[in-house]
Order: sequence, then C-alpha cells, then structure tokens
Amino acid sequence: MDASSRPARRTLRLLVPATAVVCVAALSAGCSPAAAPGPRSSTRAAAAPVAASELEDDYREVIANVLPSVVQIEAGESLGSGIVYDDKGHIVTNAHVVGRTERFKVTVATGEQPLTATLVSSFPEQDLAVVRLEKLPPGLRAARFGDSSQVAVGQIVLAMGSPLGLSSSVTQGIVSAVGRTVSESSEGGGTGATLGNMVQTSAAINPGNSGGALVNLSSEVIGIPTLAASDPGLEGSAAPGIGFAIPVSMVRTVADQIIKYGEVRDSGRAALGITGRTVLDDDYRPSGVAVVSVDRDGPAAEAGVRAGDIITKLGGAQITTITSLAEALASERPGEEVSVTLERAGREQAVTVTLGEI
Repeated sequence: MDASSRPARRTLRLLVPATAVVCVAALSAGCSPAAAPGPRSSTRAAAAPVAASELEDDYREVIANVLPSVVQIEAGESLGSGIVYDDKGHIVTNAHVVGRTERFKVTVATGEQPLTATLVSSFPEQDLAVVRLEKLPPGLRAARFGDSSQVAVGQIVLAMGSPLGLSSSVTQGIVSAVGRTVSESSEGGGTGATLGNMVQTSAAINPGNSGGALVNLSSEVIGIPTLAASDPGLEGSAAPGIGFAIPVSMVRTVADQIIKYGEVRDSGRAALGITGRTVLDDDYRPSGVAVVSVDRDGPAAEAGVRAGDIITKLGGAQITTITSLAEALASERPGEEVSVTLERAGREQAVTVTLGEI
C-alpha cells in the first residue's frame, strides 16, 4: 500500500506563557513593561491555561469515545484501518485497503488477538468497502457518524487509525477545505478512482491510516481518511498537511447499500457512458478526450455522441485529459442535463446529455 493510500497521527498541546500574555496586554494599553498588570491582564493570563486545559480534556473525551470503534485491518501483506459501522460486526474501510483479498485479520481496540473478517462487497469507484467480523468480540462499539452538511473549514478534527502499523494512533488538525475533487493513483494498489466532495484536512495521512476515522470534537465520524497529496518536486513524497477524507454522507450511502443488498445499486455518481482516452495536439499537449466507444443506449449515445468525437468541454469545465473529464463528472449528479462540447471532423459542436450513473 503506498503513501497516497494511508493516513496519520498527531497531538496538539496549547501552551501559553502567562507572562507573555500579561506583557502584550500591558503594552497594548500604553503601559511600560515594568508597570504592574491590571485586573484585566491577570484575568487573560489566567484564562489562557484554563482554555488549553479544557481543549485537552475535549481531545481526551473524543479519543475515549471513538478510538474503541477504530480497528486495524490486515489484508495479505497490506495494512490499513477501518471503522465499526454497526453492532452486527460490519466494518467500513477503503476499497484499496481490502484490494483483492476476501478474508482479513482485524484487531479491535478491545482485544489483542486478531479476529477473522470476510468481505461483504467492495466499491472501487468510490474507494469504499465493507467487511464483516465472523465473531463479535465483547465490548465491540459502533462509531457515531455525523452530518456532512455541518463540516466547516477551520473545524478541529482528529484522525485515528494505524499509520505505519502503529495501531490506535491519534493525530490532530483542522478541516482545510471542503468540496475538493481528487484522483487516486492506480499504482501501488490504488483504485485510480476520481473522488468528489472530499474533505481536505491538515491532519497527517500516512500509510496505514486509510480507512480510519476523521472525527470532530463532538465524537462524530465526519469522514474516512483516504489519501495524501504528493509533491512532484520531492519525487512523489507526501506533501505535509494536505490529506483528503471521503465525506460521511458518501460513506453512509455506499455502506448502507452494501449491507442491505450486497452491492451498490445507486452510487450517486454521474457518468457519460463512454470509454475514452486523452489526445494530444500538434505541440504534444493534452487537448481533449477522444471517444473510443459509446455504451449502447447510454446517455452519450442517446445524445448523439459517436466514437471518434473529441470532448473538449463538459458544462463550464475545460476537458483536456481523461482525468479532467472524470473530475468534471464527479461534480455533477445523475439525471442532470449538461452541455458537452466536442469536435467532429474538425468542426466544434455542442450536445446536451442527460447524465447517467456509474
């Protein structure tokens, strides 16, 4: 499993020297450094360590509430994390964690001996999977899942999992952005999926954290840490502080269907119904997606798209590569009408496609 597929750990301690706070308060009031601090300065100085202590208590409470629901998953030679989804032994994780394996060793927080779990189903298109424990251990606790609509930039979050095999590790950060669209590598066990509406976090994402829990201070899981950004300037090594988690709304959508039907019947992911490849212009620069084949009776076929057409725009998004097309589709919904600009026999034209579903 590569560094783009696994997550992290960390802890925050907020220490504010009381003397520094007093000095700043005194200077801002026009006093000399030697002047005795007034009542307001003393109050601020005393409040700082109290606030730090309260935040530390919040962290400890969240860890005590959620960490027992985070497990370590061994899939052959690979190692990842998972979250206890319900009281029936279902565990949700990343599809790239389970790979092609169907039986796993799962270590829960309440026991030292690994338990056996089997694959229920995997959905690589959204990099999610569900496995189920064959035997429920005492004290197994399902996690509490939050609301994606309440996730906001600046929110403090904790990432929990088994980075680098260090089980039950906890790291800290904030929600850096929401609504990101990112594409996974297909190398090193990655699914190659394009994932929309991702939660960006400064919580470190390291190998082994994939499938774990991104948690708010209300002890609610708000996402599944899935991959870290890589820095091409550092030969593909992880870019510090830029990680991405699948939002809890998508986790629920996929996991609930897998548990109920054994498969995903309604992905919520838009599709054109084509097979394509990136084409280059005369200067060898990516310039569009050539349609290799069109699904019979699919949305593109019904709109008149043909094999040999070159797609250059979808809605307002410029399309230069197959990845940019996947990213544009990740921002759309099945059933929506979207304008597709294409080139056919050297001429540009636009067609309206009612998007299908992956």
